[in-house]
Amino acid sequence: MGAGDSGAARPWVIVREDDNGNRYRVGRYATRDEAERVVSRFGPAGRRQIYRVEHAGGGDANPV
Repeated sequence: MGAGDSGAARPWVIVREDDNGNRYRVGRYATRDEAERVVSRFGPAGRRQIYRVEHAGGGDANPV
């Protein structure tokens, strides 16, 4: 993430969770729709890993 990335400007994050429960932030996006479009390009997740679109403030999650 660059210095210009702001949580207020990009409140939606993509989080990858692997089969061991480890979570990694993949990117931040201005809108939920934008984040979901990016996730849709990842293709099927392997094994038990999933990608989630979450609001940076917590709460709203959408496993993909």
